[in-house]
Order: sequence, then structure tokens, then C-alpha cells
Amino acid sequence: MSGNIHPTAIIDTRAELDSSVEVGAYTVIGPNVRIDAGTRIGSHVVLQGPTTIGKNNQIFQFSSLGEVPQDKKYKGEPTTLEIGDNNTIRECCTFNRGTVQDKGVTKIGNDNWIMAYVHIAHDCTIGNHTIFANNASLAGHVDIHDYAILGGFTLIHQFCKIGQHIITAVGSVVFKDIPPFVTAAGYDAKPHGINSEGLKRRGFTADEITQIKRAYKALYRNGNTLEEAKAELVKMQAACDKIQLLTDFLATSERGIIR
Repeated sequence: MSGNIHPTAIIDTRAELDSSVEVGAYTVIGPNVRIDAGTRIGSHVVLQGPTTIGKNNQIFQFSSLGEVPQDKKYKGEPTTLEIGDNNTIRECCTFNRGTVQDKGVTKIGNDNWIMAYVHIAHDCTIGNHTIFANNASLAGHVDIHDYAILGGFTLIHQFCKIGQHIITAVGSVVFKDIPPFVTAAGYDAKPHGINSEGLKRRGFTADEITQIKRAYKALYRNGNTLEEAKAELVKMQAACDKIQLLTDFLATSERGIIR
């Protein structure tokens, strides 16, 4: 047993841990769990497999990752949880494995900041560089794209898709897709402009932000139907290639967007 592993931890012989992995007191790691270099597991964590965890993650105490999905259709199939690199997962988070009715995998990307008590249900896909504040909860089959920020206690309905660079206010309840760049708030969540401050922090130019504001107005404030707005956005791409994030998103939205 590695010197990085507390003597009270219980690790199944079928788990695979890099020699540099740290494991805290009273943590339980089940079979078919693979953990890559530099990852630190706190105390009283439960990891069930099949689960893979990448490099340099920090998982805080009392989290439960890779447990069976909260889906009555689940019959013990070997579905998976995949967590990438450089993620921070704070206290008491719960991430469930996928189901065979969908992708069969719940997937977390890289460089995500996930705060305490966050729940990520089965078959969700999380991109990179996201932030989930305390108690944000995702129902099954939700897709969260890169750089999205969910405010505390945000609730996302199943099968919703959340675009890049969005932000939700505390306590938002989301029943439909949120297009890229949008600020959303309320129950049920409505659009409230664009996430200007987030775009500035990520290096968007003043002109790009101005063009994205124009695109937002075409989508939400100029009295256009959705199809008319889509046509306008396609024309706007010539002035700002970032608007293609919007047009691509709208082309693939299945639940419809918040309005």
C-alpha cells in the first residue's frame, strides 16, 4: 500500500491507482475504479466503478462518485463515469454513472470548479472550465458546454442543453435550453441580457461583445420569430465569427430555448 494512502482507507484490489494518488482517511474505493497521477482524494469519499478519474483532480470529503444512477430503469448494467483532469470537486458532491437508455456514460471534462453539494445525474456531459456553485443540480441527460457558470441552487431539467459562456442567477430553474452568452434567471428561467463580464474576463474584444449584444437583440428583443432570428444571426457571422456558437446551438436545440 502506498504511503500516500491513509491506513483506514478501504481500496478494492481491482481498483487501479497511480502511485502518486493521495487517499484520505475512511475513504472507500470499489472495483473498476482507475485514478491517474496527481489526484488527491479527501477523507470519507466513496468511489464506485466503473469509473475513471484523470490527473491532478482534488476531490473533497464526503463526496460520492460513480454510484448507480437514480433511474428505476437501471438493472445493473456496467455503465460508467468519466472524470477528466484538473477538476476541483468540493464537499458532498454526487455524480452518478450513465444508463444504457442513453450514452451509458456520465462525463466530466477538464478544469471544472464544482462546489459543495452539486448533483450530476446519469448521462450528463460536462465540458471544460465550467463553474457550478453550491447545490446546483442536474437531472439526467443534461449537456453543459464550456465556460458555463451555474449559480447556487440552479436546477436543470432533464435533456436540457446549456451553451458556452452562459451564467445563471442563484435559484434559477431551467426547463429549456440556454443559448451561448446568455444570462438567465428566475423560475422558470428567462433571458436577461448577455454575460458581458464573463466574456471580458475570457478575452473577448469590445467589438466582439458589441456584436454578440446585437445578436442577442435579434434573438430576443426585435420581435423576430425564432426562424427570422436564425436567418439574421447567419448574416451576422460575417462581422463576428463568435456568433457561429449561437447559430450552431440553435440548429441543434431539441427542447427549445428559454424565451
